[in-house]
Amino acid sequence: MIVTHARIYTVDRLHPWAEALAISGGKLAAVGSDQQIAPYRGPATRVLDAGGRLVLPGITDAHTHFVAGSLSLSQVDLHGTNSLEEIQARIREFAGKHPEKPWILGRGWLYSAFGAEALPHREALDAAVPDRPALLGAYDGHTYWANSKALALAGITRQTPDPPNGMIVRDPRTGEPTGALKESATQLVRRVVPQPSREETLAAIRQGIAHANRLGVVGLHSLRGDFEQLDLLDEIRREGGLSVRMYVAFFAAPPELTPANLETAEQARRRFDDEWLSANLVKFVLDGVVEAHTAAMLAPYSDDPGVTGKMFWEQAKYRAAVAELDRRGFLITTHAIGDAAIRLALDAYQAANSANGTKDSRMRIEHIEAVSAADVPRFGALGVIASMQPLHAYPDDNGLNVWARNTGPERATRAFAWHSIASAGGRLAYGSDWPVVTINPWEGMQTAVTRETVDGTPKGGWVPGERVTIEQAVEAYTMGAAYAGRREKTQGSLEAGKLADLIIVSQDIFKADPRAIGKTEVLVTMVAGKVVYRAPAMLASER
Repeated sequence: MIVTHARIYTVDRLHPWAEALAISGGKLAAVGSDQQIAPYRGPATRVLDAGGRLVLPGITDAHTHFVAGSLSLSQVDLHGTNSLEEIQARIREFAGKHPEKPWILGRGWLYSAFGAEALPHREALDAAVPDRPALLGAYDGHTYWANSKALALAGITRQTPDPPNGMIVRDPRTGEPTGALKESATQLVRRVVPQPSREETLAAIRQGIAHANRLGVVGLHSLRGDFEQLDLLDEIRREGGLSVRMYVAFFAAPPELTPANLETAEQARRRFDDEWLSANLVKFVLDGVVEAHTAAMLAPYSDDPGVTGKMFWEQAKYRAAVAELDRRGFLITTHAIGDAAIRLALDAYQAANSANGTKDSRMRIEHIEAVSAADVPRFGALGVIASMQPLHAYPDDNGLNVWARNTGPERATRAFAWHSIASAGGRLAYGSDWPVVTINPWEGMQTAVTRETVDGTPKGGWVPGERVTIEQAVEAYTMGAAYAGRREKTQGSLEAGKLADLIIVSQDIFKADPRAIGKTEVLVTMVAGKVVYRAPAMLASER
């Protein structure tokens, strides 16, 4: 195939722009001008006329929970709701349309919808779903909301103790559970939720793949919950239906990394480690989230001086686990949101590299929401990748009136410090954390560039000095993610010899109003030179 009459942004810094490209055997044979590519046309060559539209490398989402996101497509979606009334209305509507569902499941509510307490109560959910158990997650997935029927089925009462690294929120007067469950406490209810069948999960994954391709996503890093589904993903690959390239992480659960854990991770890596499906990745979670006061902070929370959050791992055991995995050559990533957790991760990475003599280990940290000023330059100095999710910094009520309130004004000046980390030599890799937020990368790019809501607030952006350019945003969603997975020699940019993973989009995001980037639509998605999605507008473009 040849793609002609295009405006191609290659993400190759030496040759950033081109007009045409040639594809052979699933790879890019050449990239250049229309005139330079013309000789590659033969009698069997298909020609795709881009009509002057923008062509980009396909998007790799560096942080998803893909199977959970795929399953969420058939659950109640609370994203975009801003008040308890809106949340209840959407739940009632979904429950009314789905009387066959034994549980009402979903996610997406914001802490800011529940007033100063920033936490929901079971009575409000009972009012929306009186006849069935319900369990609904906050947008970040770190706090869940159960109704009375769900709590009863799980056997949660005032006598139920908090599990390790979790909290059953209780009424301060009565001690009764309120229905809000923080961190691992959610598992007390999850264990009684009916699990989807193998066939239902396969159908959901196929739906998720099509959804991702439609948005221009050709690769993703799945960072928890999908390791257990590797066989299903492999089945779809063997059928020829895996049109996203996947890294799937083994989750290293506290309190320690055991020999059995290591053997499980090693077995998976031996079986899955190619360009379509790789298990050469291990994920840790060090802390929780700012909104629920579970992110580990160096100093107390501004709105609650008695709380600094909690580290989920003992420092010595975490450091030892990181060093052992690094010695074995695994890619390592760590969820660290609070400044104390971020510092521990950086310290552990530095110590492991020093002990093992490791060079270019590609270790990374996820989220990095509230980094201390002293640790910003360490990303570049240590070669640690900043894997961040632009839509987590969307400056709505939740961000400005809960997140910023909890951290306090001084720490909020370094909220989601994309620009500062990049300016100090750190590499950015962008993702979504789907289903925490939409997997749509165009909405993420708009937030990365503007740090404003779609309504243009706050004017000029929240902490505007941390905005990035559109070039930086595109690179973080393409080459940055490829680099994080050691795939920069084969993926992430449109250069001869690399895989032919590319997209054609509806508008030139380099020329468009930055506040309209989120409206970008994908017209064609190609993976290994094969068209896996084509919008109706492009049906007549190929001959």
